Amino acid sequence: MFPNSSRPGVGMKPRRESQRPLLPQHARHCPVLEAGSALGFLVYPALEPTESFHIEYQGEGRYQFLYFLNVGGKWEPIFTVNIILPIGSIGMIKEEVVFATKKAPFSRDVAIGVMRALIVPEDLGTPPGAIALRAATNFKTPAGWDTVYTPIFNMIERPVAPMLVVRVETDWYPHETEFRYVLQPGEGIPGAHNMPIGQVFFVPRDEITMTDCTREDLEAIGQAREEFFREKAAQKIMTPYGLQYSPHYLRQSRSQQKT
Repeated sequence: MFPNSSRPGVGMKPRRESQRPLLPQHARHCPVLEAGSALGFLVYPALEPTESFHIEYQGEGRYQFLYFLNVGGKWEPIFTVNIILPIGSIGMIKEEVVFATKKAPFSRDVAIGVMRALIVPEDLGTPPGAIALRAATNFKTPAGWDTVYTPIFNMIERPVAPMLVVRVETDWYPHETEFRYVLQPGEGIPGAHNMPIGQVFFVPRDEITMTDCTREDLEAIGQAREEFFREKAAQKIMTPYGLQYSPHYLRQSRSQQKT
């Protein structure tokens, strides 16, 4: 791992998390769903605990970036950057900085630098409505391994912003982690110290060969299926709320990992 080039040492480290707080309670007893959520690592923005931001797509090539500080337990706006893309996507990007108070706490250049540590203005609007969130942590992989950048798995509460999934050959390309969401006019995405902005996992570049199962393979699969459902039916647990579930898959998975 290597840090955000503009704010090294700022932001939470990547981590695994198998649960999503807004999923139904019965999802806690679905081991395959939790394993899917835990694939790879959650990645966070380069923010201190006292910082937050909000980026909004206003339509017609216009974006608004707001930066906040927690002062005495209250979130206060510090500055706003209005970003206007050139007509036809060719030309200079216009960045207008507006401070919340007449006595600015720092210069315009510092405000632009903070914004650029959190988003990538050059990638806005590709495609229309796209925003690029920059992370606190970047990754270098061993030879033959790539990094895949995705939205946060199983975050299904609406509205859900679609994201362009990207796969980068990070064994040779020093890519800085970005997550590119696509918004509709009027939609925005917040950023906070403890709020992940995306998820990464790592895959080899080896080619995959697919072949059909033999008759013996199919018979073995059928026997394994029957045995699994027989053991699953024999192991039932009732929750205090009356939900029945079987821990057989989870127990079998843990025993396989030990071997």
